[in-house]
Amino acid sequence: MGFRPDGSRLHAIDTRVTMFSRVQLRAFCNASTFRGLTEKTKPPFTSDRYKVQRGPYARITSEHRAFLGDLLGPQRVISDPDECEGYNIDHTRIVRGKSNLVLKPKTTEEVSSILKYCNENQLAVCPQSGNTGLVGGSVPVFDEIVISMTLMNKIIATDQMAGVLTCDAGCVLEDLDNHLGTVGLMMPIDLGAKGSCLIGGCVSTNAGGLRLLRYGNLHGNILGLEAVKANGDVVDCLNTLKKNNTGYHLKHLFIGSEGTLGIVTKVAIQCPTLPKAINVAFLGLDSFEKVLKTFQLAKRELGEILSSYEMMDKLSLDVSISQFNLKSPLTSKTDGHDFYILLETSGSNSSHDEEKLATFVEKALAEDMIEDGTLTSDPAKVKNIWSLRERISEAVLFEGYVFKYDISIPLPYFYKVIEAVRDRLHNQRITRISGYGHMGDGNIHVQISIPSYDRDIAMLLEPFIFEYVSKLRGSVSAEHGIGFMKTKYLSMSRTPSEIELMHNLKNMMDPKGILNPYKVLHPPKTS
Repeated sequence: MGFRPDGSRLHAIDTRVTMFSRVQLRAFCNASTFRGLTEKTKPPFTSDRYKVQRGPYARITSEHRAFLGDLLGPQRVISDPDECEGYNIDHTRIVRGKSNLVLKPKTTEEVSSILKYCNENQLAVCPQSGNTGLVGGSVPVFDEIVISMTLMNKIIATDQMAGVLTCDAGCVLEDLDNHLGTVGLMMPIDLGAKGSCLIGGCVSTNAGGLRLLRYGNLHGNILGLEAVKANGDVVDCLNTLKKNNTGYHLKHLFIGSEGTLGIVTKVAIQCPTLPKAINVAFLGLDSFEKVLKTFQLAKRELGEILSSYEMMDKLSLDVSISQFNLKSPLTSKTDGHDFYILLETSGSNSSHDEEKLATFVEKALAEDMIEDGTLTSDPAKVKNIWSLRERISEAVLFEGYVFKYDISIPLPYFYKVIEAVRDRLHNQRITRISGYGHMGDGNIHVQISIPSYDRDIAMLLEPFIFEYVSKLRGSVSAEHGIGFMKTKYLSMSRTPSEIELMHNLKNMMDPKGILNPYKVLHPPKTS
């Protein structure tokens, strides 16, 4: 426990949060979110809104359908327009494709046969995992064949001693974490969308998540993988050794390539030991300057046990609380605080960790960095506090159309981008402009909510926000990739020589350009 400046005790809370199971949420996202939409409420087709020209790909014929139907069987081929719609619209409802064919393979061999046939017949494909991205990378732009990975969901091996999990790419992240928990391990990545996202999609976008500060990104945690190239060739890099310094590390070609170089089908993941002691501090602050100072103090005082440092502004927390009828754990101010920090520690000695966290909080109070706070190690309360942070992205979707920007920026300017956007849009009809994110790795999520899509506001935001980030030597994409939405801004974070090499790799590995076209590289180059 700690104390407030007025001498009253920091409280261990009894947060009452209405929770949905991940299964319920997954079902909701896959069904109601899309099937309940009318033509008026569905987003316009991506190709129409963004004036995209269709590539030189063949149209799907009855002959193509017959071959693919024979390959997979009728139960794993979807062609009904209503059923296809859920695969054509992303979960943020900003992009919409026109695919009328969805394939659901169960094995690497089936993926190989599909790609070999599509490559020979110049049929474009769109690999799709959990469809939880923010940049339109996982849905078609035109009539690409969707290859859904949801049925490739087997856990192949768990090496408890080495701490290595090998599994199919279609395994749900939360399911893997639950499985590992039974043997004292955990996934090195945790996302708000863990109940829906698939590990192959996480690998293909090099997802970051809530605990990158402690465990690093997937480039460092994927020991090996298996992928299928555009021509159907299987690349077996399914290494499980933690040290294997032999030649080129080919796995890195596929990590973060967003399905444009090959489709990841299996992964081998380095998994840390499950912590014995997890503690959470939820803190209220009155300025971003104090958020920065508190972060510096946390790194000094908590060091090896600090696993997450998440920042939310008041408007971000408000939308999560109001949309889901949640309760804030801090009640000392009726109007709330300007900023909030969710800080987590993970260790092996509960009394040691609790003492260090209490000492940190008391120092932060003594130095007037924080105004209020609560500490807890109770698993249910920890989960409830995390839900306040994790459901922000979901809650804001109920407000209408949302411009979402996932960017990395130097810490001194972390929140200044929000202020810059507010200045830019001060005369516009805006519901809210809010920011939250992974302070520990410099990744902020910018959200601009408006009643419905407005092209004028879109033009005020882009390229303004990316130019702002680029001037500060930040990144236009921190953890969701480039996808479709950011292709023309790639050059703001990558040099011409890097982009040239990316084109060369694409032309070598997918010369017909059938893999996830219109994504990552813009404009496409032909050999």
